[in-house]
Amino acid sequence: MPIRRLGRSELMVSSLGLGCMGMSEYYGPTDDNESLATIHRALDRGINLLDTADIYGLGRNEELVGRALRGRRHQAVLATKFGNVRAPDGRFLGVNGRPEYVRQACDASLRRLGVETIDLYFQHRVDAAVPIEDTVGAMADLVREGKIRFLGLSEAGAQTIRRASKVHPIAALQSEYSLWTRDPEGEILATCRELGIGFVAYSPLGRGFLTGRYRSPDDFPEGDFRVGTPRFQGENLRLNLALVERIEKLAAEKKCTAAQLSLAWVLAQGDDVVPIAGTKHRKYLDENIEALGVELNPLDLAIIDHELPRGIAAGERYRTAAMASINK
Repeated sequence: MPIRRLGRSELMVSSLGLGCMGMSEYYGPTDDNESLATIHRALDRGINLLDTADIYGLGRNEELVGRALRGRRHQAVLATKFGNVRAPDGRFLGVNGRPEYVRQACDASLRRLGVETIDLYFQHRVDAAVPIEDTVGAMADLVREGKIRFLGLSEAGAQTIRRASKVHPIAALQSEYSLWTRDPEGEILATCRELGIGFVAYSPLGRGFLTGRYRSPDDFPEGDFRVGTPRFQGENLRLNLALVERIEKLAAEKKCTAAQLSLAWVLAQGDDVVPIAGTKHRKYLDENIEALGVELNPLDLAIIDHELPRGIAAGERYRTAAMASINK
C-alpha cells in the first residue's frame, strides 16, 4: 500500500483511506459483523487511515471502530470529528465550536473509541458563532495534553484555514472532492498547498453514485438519506446518470470499473490528496483498492477533464440547510 504524507505534518497515511460512516447510518441497513470484517480486511491490506465521527450512528460508529481496533490499534491512523450536534432522537441541533464543548466532545469520543489518543481530530463544521481561533486553541490544548496528535478542519473556507493555521499547525482539511464535486479546486486547494496542509477527500465516489450501481430511486435501500438530497432527485438524477455513463465509457477504455476510474482520478490530483472511500462491504473495499493500479497519464486526465468539467453535476450536494455550513 503506497503511503502519503498529509501536508508538511509528520502524519503518514495510506494513499487510500476507509470511510466508516455508512457502517452505522445513512446508507440503509447495517451489519456490524460485515463492517468489522471490512475494517479488518482494510488493515490487512495496508489501509491505515480510518475515518469516523461522533455523530455517525449517534456514537455507535465510533464504538464499532473501537471494537475493530482492539488488539490492532497500532495499525491504524484513527480520525474522528466533533462539532455537529444531534439530539438523542437524531435531530440536528446545530454546530458547536465552543472551547468547553471541544473538550467534552473529545473525552466522549475517546471513551467510545476505547483509546487514549486520537491521531487526527477534525472540526466537522465551522461554528460561525465562535472565532476559529478559540476552537483551534482548545484543540491545541488537547494536543499538549496528549489526547490528540494532529488537528484537522472539515469543509472550512480559505480564510478560516489561514486563521486557524496561525493558532496551531493544521495537518489536514477534509472536504468533499470527486468527479462530480470539484469545489475545492482553486482557492481552497491552493491555500492548503501554500500552508502545507494535506487534503482528505470524502465521498470520492459521489456517495456511491459514480460507481454506476444506482440508476433510479428504487435502487436505494429503505431509509437511505441520499434519496432526499438534490442530486438524487427528479431531473437532476436523470442528468447525473448521463455523467455516470461518461465515466463508465472512460473506465471501459482503461479496463477498470467506474469506481476505480473515479478513485484513480482523485488519487492523481496530487500526492497531498488522500481519498477516503466509504464502504461497509469487503467486496467493494477490494474493488476500491485495485484503483491504486489504474494509471492515468496526462492525456487521460485531459480527456476526463474535458468530459467531466468542474460544475457538471446537476443539483446541490446537500439540502439547503446543510449547504449553509460548508466552506465557512
